[in-house]
Amino acid sequence: MNLIIVSGPPSSGKTSVILKTIASYQSRNIKVGVVKFDCLYTDDDAAYEKAGIPVKKGLSGALCPDHFFASNIEEVVNWGNEEKLDLLITESAGLCNRCSPYLKEIKGVCVIDNLSGINTPKKIGPMLKSADFVVITKGDIVSQAEREVFASCVSSVNPRAVTMHVNGLTGQGAYELGSLLYDENQNIESVQGMQLRFPMPSALCSYCLGETRIGEAFQMGNVKKINLGADKT
Repeated sequence: MNLIIVSGPPSSGKTSVILKTIASYQSRNIKVGVVKFDCLYTDDDAAYEKAGIPVKKGLSGALCPDHFFASNIEEVVNWGNEEKLDLLITESAGLCNRCSPYLKEIKGVCVIDNLSGINTPKKIGPMLKSADFVVITKGDIVSQAEREVFASCVSSVNPRAVTMHVNGLTGQGAYELGSLLYDENQNIESVQGMQLRFPMPSALCSYCLGETRIGEAFQMGNVKKINLGADKT
């Protein structure tokens, strides 16, 4: 079984890109399944079910969705193998732009859209910087010059990645993406022992444990303070 990890900012078009890419696989008789990770709510699983794609979803609730991903990816891979999938795609929420849900030996795809702003690539951390493939969406809404400038900004942040445009509505570029992602020689039976490409955010403070009161007296654990300069007397 192949395993591909897809992440990206909210509403960047991850699900649409995945659906169009899977459509290219179905014509090649490649059985694909998807596991969707999110926080409080998602109905993306209904879109996958409508397309006849085996799908499971996991809602992290109060936990970071990418920490939730790291805690459950082994079980997810076991499910994919039980379903006898040729390809398993996981879709992560990536809500804070800091997390990196990629594994070192697994292809990682970051989906980002042209409408997010020219400085957005600089604001996204390992989720973009450590991806193998960067898919840029919504290129039909902006001019050719804007597409090229945005793609250049993406490449300056992650020059190692393959950067390409995919239209989530028409599917243009999805076949090319699918041909790059699927590897007939890959066979993932388990991810136990594999390593994340980048450590998750370090956070174990009083607010992680349920504290709601504001003030230094109520703060403990891993607390980071902003540098506002020397105190004035």
